[in-house]
Amino acid sequence: MTENREIWMDWLRVTACFLVMLTHSTEPFYLGGEGTLILTSSDAVWVAVMDVFSRAAVALFVIASSYLQFPLHYPAGEFFRRRAARILVPFVFWTVVYALVLGEPVQNFRDLVWNFNYAAGHLWFVYMLVGLYLVMPLLSPWAEKVGKRELLVYLGIWLFTTLIPFFRDWLGGAAPVIYGPSGIPNPAKYPLWGEASWNSFGLFYYVSGFVGYLLLGLYFRRFAPELSWKKTLAVAVPVFLCGFAIGVLGFLRRVSLDAGGSYPVGGPAGMAALWETPWLNDSFGVALMAIGWILLMRKIQSQGWFYRKAVLPVSRAGYGMYLSHMLVLGVVSVWLRTALGLGDAGLLGIWTTPVQILLTAFVTFIVVALACVLIRKIPKAGRLIMG
Repeated sequence: MTENREIWMDWLRVTACFLVMLTHSTEPFYLGGEGTLILTSSDAVWVAVMDVFSRAAVALFVIASSYLQFPLHYPAGEFFRRRAARILVPFVFWTVVYALVLGEPVQNFRDLVWNFNYAAGHLWFVYMLVGLYLVMPLLSPWAEKVGKRELLVYLGIWLFTTLIPFFRDWLGGAAPVIYGPSGIPNPAKYPLWGEASWNSFGLFYYVSGFVGYLLLGLYFRRFAPELSWKKTLAVAVPVFLCGFAIGVLGFLRRVSLDAGGSYPVGGPAGMAALWETPWLNDSFGVALMAIGWILLMRKIQSQGWFYRKAVLPVSRAGYGMYLSHMLVLGVVSVWLRTALGLGDAGLLGIWTTPVQILLTAFVTFIVVALACVLIRKIPKAGRLIMG
């Protein structure tokens, strides 16, 4: 059953699933009120620590997909047929579910013509992933022949682009906020290196973003050396902690400036969008944390009873868990916030917020994992729903 599997990839998928739920369990503690709200200074610290720790989750999913799929192992037509069955069919199913359950169904279906349902914001991931699948056949011939040095050059260029969000921040100052459909905010870009009001496709456009994680997956599959545990920890831990520090300190700096020493602090949703700049998926800190995670996870090769009975089934149901978990997480989060109270005035004092975040993530993970593993066992329909 496991002879041809990359064992550590299953552990990675399960870890990434939990990290996604930890991210979404943290969001209610800085997204609220008019759109942005942090109740206390201790909540600001807990949000920074919990959210930044989990922010490499999406990058890990992309690296895993690249590691297993890139370059393509079969013709493009077959690749797209397989990916459509695995990715698009479950996505359509859960998109319809969210459109019916969250918000006003008629308006939701109208909005779906142009974008995902903003009430189920995590579905943005699928659009990005499909976009990467579209370019994989174009890049695969190069990926099959590329040498280590050439690949490292491109990875170096990509790593430079992960600094661009910080450059925009420094140069643009307190950027105005542009509001898109359903009031979702996007910080206005400070134009860099060929960008202008009539051109968004600047110098680094085509080598930035999630394409870099595609290349990282390729590098780890073909060229990354096998390291001992000692050497792995000596590299992975400092790299991860450096990325973690960038995210935490960057977030707290922004919150502190807006708070001016007085809490609660809040405002329109655009404020949270600007606070999140240090932990964007295409930022330097998140890239470093993703590299740290991969270095560590590659060393896990355990395939005993726990792997066979728990990790492997959850890994196989991981995509369905990602798609469906917000239906459970929202209920669990509201229940715990009602039961334990909020902020420092809550039942556990300054520990109320971290306990709520962790319990929300763990309870959601367990409930969703059990449900998705069982649903996936339904003949024929199970895999269509879960992927």
